[in-house]
Amino acid sequence: MTQGLCAGGASGPAVQSAAAAQSVPVLRGQALYQTRCSGCHAVDANDIGPLHRGVLGRRAGTVPGFDYSPALRVSRLVWTRQTLDAWLRDPEALVPGQGMDERVLDAQERQDLIVYLASLL
Repeated sequence: MTQGLCAGGASGPAVQSAAAAQSVPVLRGQALYQTRCSGCHAVDANDIGPLHRGVLGRRAGTVPGFDYSPALRVSRLVWTRQTLDAWLRDPEALVPGQGMDERVLDAQERQDLIVYLASLL
């Protein structure tokens, strides 16, 4: 039986376990996204909220075709893991006058959502 190689030549059960462990937060984040975010957002299309594919590294308020609040359009905020965490914790505290009224108070849920969003390249 042949085992596949990962970057750097590592292979075997330890690498497979590490890959599986890394996917757990993504799966938790995906489930949270479905229950907490999908009422207003979609991955690949604007809805009540803007699309989320490629959000990490994107400047806030710049998805074509979405009508952002003036506060978010002029914020010059760039979505990083840190800014997403602050946004999910309290969007109004980060950008006063923005239009999202949902908050994620649980730190682990925020991190799982961010890991999922980061996986959406």
